[in-house]
Amino acid sequence: MAFSKDQVIDFIYNEARMLDEGRYDEWLSLWLEDGHYWMPLDYKQTDPHLVTSLLYEDMFMLRLRVERLNGARTFSQKPKSRCHHVIQRPFVDEMTEDRIVTNTSMHYVETRLDEQFLLALTAVHELAVVDGALRIANKRVDILNSDAAFGNIQLLP
Repeated sequence: MAFSKDQVIDFIYNEARMLDEGRYDEWLSLWLEDGHYWMPLDYKQTDPHLVTSLLYEDMFMLRLRVERLNGARTFSQKPKSRCHHVIQRPFVDEMTEDRIVTNTSMHYVETRLDEQFLLALTAVHELAVVDGALRIANKRVDILNSDAAFGNIQLLP
């Protein structure tokens, strides 16, 4: 099944909405089993394996993260963190029959209790078409000031 650019863009908006609404299990179901969520530490970093990253999680780690966020006994999440994505219309940079690459600039706000922080970032999604549905093959999130000292990022920009 071929997807239109508008359908791809809607997919990116829907993913952000799932995260904003805390629908983590639904969000996790968007991913391919061999997918990776990468947040580089260095500006224009090219290697997630030999260079330290802020985050480089496979499905096992993403499931643990979601389990922790959904957990009733996760004391570090009482009250739970909340987030809000303000995203610019995604660019569809590549679109073949089975692979789609998007680039989305956004502002991400995360808050819990009296703490709130804002990140400016760019997300690159590599999407695959599997059984007629769009799935996330990989997601890279580059924080504009990735070299700054951060507190804990609890959720998923």
